[in-house]
Order: sequence, then structure tokens, then C-alpha cells
Amino acid sequence: MFDFVRTHSRWLQLILLVLILPSFVALGVQGYSSFSDGVGLKVATVDGHKITQGDWDNAAREQAERMRRENPQMDPKLLDSPEARQQALEGLVSRRALETAVQKQQLMAADGRVASVFRRSPAYAFLRTPEGQPNKALLAAQGMSSEGFAERLRQDLGLQQVLAPADMLPRSLKLGGKLAFDALLQQRDISVKRLEAQAYRDQVQLSDADVATYYQLPATQKRWMQPERAQIEYLVLDAEALKQRVQINEGELKTYYEQNRKRFSTPEERRVSHILIKLDEGAKAEQEAAARAQLESLQAQLRSDPKQFAALARKHSQDEISAASGGELDFIGKDFNVKAIADAAFALGKGEVSPIVRSEFGLHLVTVSEIRGGDVRSFEDVRAELETEQRSELAKKEFQTLSEQFSNAVYEQADALQPVAEKFQLALRKADLGRVPAAGAQGPLASPKLIEAVFAPESLKSKRNTEAVETGVQQLVSARVLKHVPAAAPALDEVKEAVREQLLMERAAALAKKAGEALLAQKADELSYDATVTVSRMNPQGLPREALSKVLQAPAGNLAKPFGVDLGTGGYLLVRLNAVKPPSEQEVPAKQAEQQYAQALANAEGLAYLEALKAWYKAKILTSPAKAASSP
Repeated sequence: MFDFVRTHSRWLQLILLVLILPSFVALGVQGYSSFSDGVGLKVATVDGHKITQGDWDNAAREQAERMRRENPQMDPKLLDSPEARQQALEGLVSRRALETAVQKQQLMAADGRVASVFRRSPAYAFLRTPEGQPNKALLAAQGMSSEGFAERLRQDLGLQQVLAPADMLPRSLKLGGKLAFDALLQQRDISVKRLEAQAYRDQVQLSDADVATYYQLPATQKRWMQPERAQIEYLVLDAEALKQRVQINEGELKTYYEQNRKRFSTPEERRVSHILIKLDEGAKAEQEAAARAQLESLQAQLRSDPKQFAALARKHSQDEISAASGGELDFIGKDFNVKAIADAAFALGKGEVSPIVRSEFGLHLVTVSEIRGGDVRSFEDVRAELETEQRSELAKKEFQTLSEQFSNAVYEQADALQPVAEKFQLALRKADLGRVPAAGAQGPLASPKLIEAVFAPESLKSKRNTEAVETGVQQLVSARVLKHVPAAAPALDEVKEAVREQLLMERAAALAKKAGEALLAQKADELSYDATVTVSRMNPQGLPREALSKVLQAPAGNLAKPFGVDLGTGGYLLVRLNAVKPPSEQEVPAKQAEQQYAQALANAEGLAYLEALKAWYKAKILTSPAKAASSP
């Protein structure tokens, strides 16, 4: 939409799309000017100007609406999580810093510059009238006036100038990116000795009290936390459920069949051959008489032996295409493009030869060698098909009639769904529902709208029927919470053995680590190793990720100096760095990968430029993520 987004680097597009465009879409330029008009609690400042709680709430709401449009299946709770709200605030601060830069650096484009860009840029060609003026109708369809669009373009051009220095970063990073990429792919020769936690299990003694104490630790409780869920009962009113209830009228089915017999028939087709004597439409009488005489002579021969038709066509027909095949035109229908031939063919029986007929091409003799189609399926054959169609049609009409009644009933009979089920003859179903649809969930139970309605505070507290929620095409659902189970760790008795095993392995790992550290305290030349291998990011040789990361980050100057890597419940690893090598030819990926890495590095530098702008204009967030969680 913006010209500089089309022409600048990918990192620049990323910043603008994430920080700028969503607010343009949600608010228009008027929304930007309204930032400074907010009142209420100050949650952040940029260049001494405050960002209020109201500004923050609006930004969070707009962000949630945008994400919901982009991903309708997203868990509604994620859209209003503390993390999401904090992200919205950080984006708001970044946008304000960019706007401040435009104002402070006096980069707002003049009217002439705005008009020139609009008239000349291909990006806005679709918005220009033939006279080169803004197409007000198209702008209005986007909810924007021509004046509003001009201001938005002015802001766009200003932002382009603010971000211009950062646009130079990808070019300046070419050499550094190459060096960093080579370092990313380097190889390292190492010697390793692994102390498995499993080998120390027998040295660990655990009592029930140890397990109970361990289970009450916050970190352990978090690890065993079960997600929030609700046991619900629910009703589904949809056209599918109504199909079996509608009454089918046999007489109406038969009437429909008779009115649509053509639909249940296969078109009749005839295999046709012809002999053509060409004749222009303006031919003289004597020319037509000669042509007709020639065909009459052939016709006389065919009366005595119709089987000669193909041979005579090959010899006498002037149709260059069909003559070689004995005049055959293959199967044709009544809509064949030479009407005279079609009319003649459908007036013949199999093996008969037509009278001479005239078309725009000349004079023809026509014969039919085969007839197919024209059969009509009987009512009995199509009855099931007709009944299915009629049930679907009647069910749709019934749904339209009942949908409002159903919505009213679940509201008026708010304490129970059973009476509603009986009234509408619907099956009352039960399910266990989480805030995120279960794997493989389909239909209403996979609907974010239903999940949001079920887990609404009022639904959980009062256990009253939810409103009738539209969860699909011609589908309404109402649910009622039978039991709400908050997110919590299960009772220890339910998971005691698994918890004991977890604690056992943690303590065994601690013993492995202690033994490894003791070995590191010895002289380096006294250590023995299990193996010596060459590792790289492309070929980790079975090293766990955390171990590989430490090996590749170890200073190259620490050759022959052993160090330890804690593998958690996997144990402890002793490592000695023997040599650092350049990437092997087999491990160097395609040029495209190097370019992608350089682009990623440029993205990081570009975002750093944005952070520098925020620092320059003293952007400060005055609230914490914890407070973000409690914000309305």
C-alpha cells in the first residue's frame, strides 16, 4: 500500500507492517493525531509526552481485532494476555517515537511533494482518475476521504525519511554478514566424557516426605499444571440436525420429478456421416442444379446399397476434414453447430440416408450409423436423490424459522438446557472443553466463539446458558457449564510415582554434576575421555543442543582446557576443545542460505536502529508486564 514499503529492505517492511500499518488500518490518520488527546493514567512517555491507559487499551483492542481477523482459530484468551497487552504497549511507544522523529526533524512532506508522489507513483495508479485526481469513490470504500488519504501519504513520506539511514544498513552489513556466517558454520574438534545421571540413581535415597516437599515447590507445581477446563452440556441447532425431522410429501416429489425429467435424462446423440458438395450461398441456379444432380446420382446408388456411404464419401465429398474417414462427424447432439445436418440426422432412423439438405457450406447427404442416450431415469431410480435434496431444502427453511426461537429459548430458560432440548427435539450432548480446542476437535467444539462464550466470567460463575452462538453456516449452539476446573496441579496421589521418578533423576543428575566438577578440579592431563569427534551446527554428532551451543561458543583461545556442560537430568558432560576448523565443503549450504543469514542480521541491526530512536527521544514504559495483566 505504501510506496516505500515496496522499495525498502525486508527489515524495514517488517517494522512498518508490525508497528505502522495496523494502526493506519484501524484508526486512519485521525487515530494518530488522537494519541495526544488521551486522558487518564500515564503508562509511558516519549519525548516528554504521555501515553495514557486509554491509548494503551485502544492499541490492545486494535491489535486483538487484527490478530483475530488474520487467525480466526486463535485462542481468544491469548489476544488479551499480559504478553499481548505488553506487546501492544511496546508497539505504541515505537510508533510514537517514529512520529516524534518526523516532527522533530521537520520531515513532513510539503503539499507539492505529496501531490507529485501521488500522480507519479505506480503504487497509487489504481486510486487515480483518468484526470490524475484521487478517486473519491474508491477511497470512500476504504473508509477514507481524499484529505485523509493525503495526510496519510504525507505521514508515509515523513516516515520514509526517518527510516532512510537504516535502509543503508543491509548494504553495509555485507562483509560482516559473510564473516559471521563463516563463523556460524565452523567445525570444532573436541574430546568428550559423559557422566550419565542414570548411573547415579542407586546412590539416591528418597522418602515420601521428600517427594511431598518437592511437589509443593512452585516450579514443580507449574511443571505439573493441568490446563483449565469446563465440563459442559450443549445443544446444536443446525440444518443437518433438522433433516431427519422434516416431512416428505410423496406427491410433491413426483411433481418435481415430472417438471424436471430433462434433468434425469441423458442427451440423445447420433453418430453421423455426410457427403458435402460445396456451394456458395450466392451460387447461380445452374451451379446448384449441377451439385444437386451429383448428389441425386449418389443417392440413387445408396438406395440400392446404403453400405456404400463411406466409400462414396471418400471419393466424392468435398469436406477436406471428414472425407478421408468416410464422411464421419462422430457423435453429435441436437445443438450441433451445423443446424441443417443436426435436423436431418435427428429425423433419421439408424442406417437411413437423408434427402438432400442445404447449409451455409453447400448441399449434403446425411446418414446415421449409431444412436445412443436419450434414456430417462425412472422416478424409483432417483427418488432417494430427490428426497435428500428436498430434506436439505426444507431443513434450511426450518432452521431459518427456528433460529430466533432457539436464541430466545436459551435466554429465557437460562438455568437449564433440557427443556430447550425437549421443545426443539434436540439431543443434549456433553463434552470436556478447554480454552484451546483439543487435537482433532471438529464442529462446535473447535469453535473459538463457543469457547469464548463458555469461559466468559459470567458463564463460569452463574453456570447459566450461554447465548446462542453461531459456530458454523446455519448452525447455532448454546452451552452450559456443569463443572469448572481451574488450571491446577493434580493431587499428589494421582502422580506420585511420576513425581518420585522426576525427583530421583534430578538428584541423580546433581550427583553426576558433582562428580564431573570434581574431575575438572584435577589436572587437565590426568583426565581421560570417551571419544574425540568433530562437531558443527550442521553435524552435532549426537551432542544435545545445550552442549553443542556451549562448545561452539567456547573461546578459541581455550584449547586443551576442559570445561563442563550441565545436561540437566541427562547428566554432565566434560569437554576439551582441541581445534577450530573452517567449514567443510560438504557443509556449506546454498548461496541463498548465506543471503538469508545476512538479511536476518540486517533485520536485527534495523530493529536496533529503532531502539536507538526510542532512546534518543527518551521513550519510557512506566508500567510492568504484571501491571499489564491487571489492566482493564
